[in-house]
Amino acid sequence: MQLPVQSQSTLYTEPWEAGAGPEDLLAVARAAERAGFAYLASCDHVGIPRRLAATMSTVWYDPVATLAYLAAATDRVRLLSHVAIVALRHPLLTAKQYATLDHLSAGRLVLGVGAGHVPEEFEALGVDFRRRGALLDESLDALRAALGPEEYPEHHGTFHAFSGLGQRPRPAQPAVPLWVGGSSPAAVRRAALRGDGWLPQGDPRERLPAQLDRIRELRERAGLDGPFTAGAITEPLYVGTPRWEVGRRTLTGPADALAASLRAYRAMGVDQVQVRFRSRDRSELTDQIAAFGAEVGPLISEE
Repeated sequence: MQLPVQSQSTLYTEPWEAGAGPEDLLAVARAAERAGFAYLASCDHVGIPRRLAATMSTVWYDPVATLAYLAAATDRVRLLSHVAIVALRHPLLTAKQYATLDHLSAGRLVLGVGAGHVPEEFEALGVDFRRRGALLDESLDALRAALGPEEYPEHHGTFHAFSGLGQRPRPAQPAVPLWVGGSSPAAVRRAALRGDGWLPQGDPRERLPAQLDRIRELRERAGLDGPFTAGAITEPLYVGTPRWEVGRRTLTGPADALAASLRAYRAMGVDQVQVRFRSRDRSELTDQIAAFGAEVGPLISEE
């Protein structure tokens, strides 16, 4: 699941999150780990322009700091940047931050990356927004080198070049998974050819099969047969029968009904689903997480 509180876009934030803080993040992270969730995700924006603030808000915690904070309070759950806008930063800086996070968390990092969509962010940081796709492509190559096993990584590209600079600590994992976010044709192609996984951004169920077919086609054509994790973001969920208005798009009901609905993603070829629960306060959210883990999760893998 993506963590609440740490990003507060009006597209998905619950009203109670406006007054929430670190203790709420900790409670949710610990609840998710107890419930057997695969990962916790944190978003990335450096600054939000005034023209977008009414919709996006300006609350966007730094993902490295947030995930490192939660790493110390958890033991098993993986830590995902969903997604880091790596084109905004030099890949050696990104590698230093995330290699340290992986080292400190005993190898629990999944580095999700995306192209970004806010021109003002790029302008303020001196990065050409129009070249963000090419920058991201090269950043993926550079990060593969910089997050690999070599103490002195090397990369020579159009935008970045480095060699002879040692970086320790190294990641605890032999290879940090790189998942690519985005649902545009360019993002899907980038995920298929340069990523270890795909993080769609808002694709409805009916669009996913064609996207997944495209990824498989691109990978087969390129001769890529290594591990690849395809994801999906589900509709909002509420385990049980809500006694308040949760919205017409929210999936509600008993555990078996929710599990049957979510098993449809597996039938499409999806490997992991990211869930979000409707809630009126932290307690209701952690109760929903616990109920999902105890009642729905075990049924998802059933035929």
